[in-house]
Amino acid sequence: MTKKTVVLIYFIIVSKLAFSQYPENEILDSLYIAETEAVKAIDKVLHAEPLYIDLIRDLGARKGEKEWNYAVGLTDRNRGDMYTALVEYEWAPINRLGLEIELPFSFYYPQNGMGDVRSSKLNSLKLAAQYSFYVSEKNSTSMALGYIHEFELNEFNKYRKSGVYQGNLFNPFAVIAKRWGNNFHTLLYTGPAIFTHLKNNKTETSFQANTNFHYMISGTRNFVGLEINKNYQDRNLDLVLRPQMRVGISDKLLIGIVTGIPVNKANDRLSTFLRLIYEPGH
Repeated sequence: MTKKTVVLIYFIIVSKLAFSQYPENEILDSLYIAETEAVKAIDKVLHAEPLYIDLIRDLGARKGEKEWNYAVGLTDRNRGDMYTALVEYEWAPINRLGLEIELPFSFYYPQNGMGDVRSSKLNSLKLAAQYSFYVSEKNSTSMALGYIHEFELNEFNKYRKSGVYQGNLFNPFAVIAKRWGNNFHTLLYTGPAIFTHLKNNKTETSFQANTNFHYMISGTRNFVGLEINKNYQDRNLDLVLRPQMRVGISDKLLIGIVTGIPVNKANDRLSTFLRLIYEPGH
């Protein structure tokens, strides 16, 4: 994904957002929210979901919901560029329970003859579950607990020497989300990540706290917002600001674009991330 492509996509999305701001869309606000919340079988609140660290299905998921995600990203690093890609499927087998399986890839390319010490890899086999234990349409609030387990894999060029399997990542997390009125959304995603190496049983622990602020355009699923990713490890804090926007292309297809701005990461510079979201009928 070249920089020209990213700029073109950005302007297409901005144009789409701008044309969504017709006065009659404000009349549609309550109707669009009702489309999500008026089903009386089980409560569900409409929330804006972050695009970079996304959720395991919607909060308050209803049985039968499902979604495919395809994403690509580019990170400008001091010693080379890193390209990322993922394929993800999530579904709700029962009310309020979301499940997910994901395959994330990383590809490294040298810059000016100085390559990254790591090579390309399928990062892991990622399995996840999330249960919404509190959903209140009256308070426009949802809360959930979840767990992600990643079977971490080695770089492609180390398969023969070290094997495919590298270790396990254990990541329990909690989510609290609230909508303020019809348009403003806030969300907190937080939890520890514990990685255990297979070869020497060494354990590495980090803690993430991601705060999100979004404004959803009246009468649409389009939004603009800011995702703030904070990761604490070994008394160090990595902070990345991720301005983002999402646009509904059709009833079943959405596209989101994210820009990453590292505040205090020495090795990373600006990054871009593009997510394509497909929701089959349910």
